[in-house]
Amino acid sequence: MNIKDYISSGIVQSYVLDQADAAERAEFEMLSAQYPELVAERKAFEEALEKFALQNAVVPPRQVKDGFLEAIQNPSINQSKVITMEQHSNAPVRKNGGLRFMAAASVVLLLACAWFAYRFYNQANELKTSNLDLQTRLDSAENTLNKIVDEQKLIKDPNITVVNMVGSTAAPQSSANVFWDTASASVFLMVKNMPKLPNDQQYQLWALIEGKPKSLGVFDSLQNNVVLKMDNTKKADAFAITIEKKGGNPSPTLEKMQSSGRTKAPL
Repeated sequence: MNIKDYISSGIVQSYVLDQADAAERAEFEMLSAQYPELVAERKAFEEALEKFALQNAVVPPRQVKDGFLEAIQNPSINQSKVITMEQHSNAPVRKNGGLRFMAAASVVLLLACAWFAYRFYNQANELKTSNLDLQTRLDSAENTLNKIVDEQKLIKDPNITVVNMVGSTAAPQSSANVFWDTASASVFLMVKNMPKLPNDQQYQLWALIEGKPKSLGVFDSLQNNVVLKMDNTKKADAFAITIEKKGGNPSPTLEKMQSSGRTKAPL
């Protein structure tokens, strides 16, 4: 059984308001023993009815309270002569039973409407939250797809040389890919596994040209598999990534090298 559909059918309200028949009440009580959420819904509705009744209670006039207290304190006041009224057969008889029933039914209907309004309000908020979560997931999926498309474009470009950078002894888990366009000298970097650094440090990409390092810019590893545009270089024997102070250094700190890779492009 789908307990959410069962609850949405209005059975909770029918049970509490004594509108359910014997079979429905028996089924409700049996399912309540199996589904705690059904019991929670019943308690919530009962509490809502009680709260509504308290908020809309009518305070009796002061003179009614005073008269009631005086009658209790002075019983002799109530010992009045009883006069038997003669009832004529053709006199109209006022019947208040129907009116009382209609008044009670109106109160129950009002309470039920208040409860359904409360439920619909909560369901609307839940639906809004669900839609926001779905939109976030769609945006994330779209970003991931765009990253894949960008990477495939780079890989399929005949002018692109892909350099696989592997982790150093100091950081064996670090890895990245450099996409070097030998025609335009453009350099793109995709970080695959590099931890986030403290705020006063950044990663720095280097191109090694005839044994001399050339800085290609600094970057932060805030998210993996993001393609970053770095500075251009027309030549490179290899690429390397080090950890430097924020803003970078003019020369690499070799003991903080994270990953490196040699290029197959001719010099």
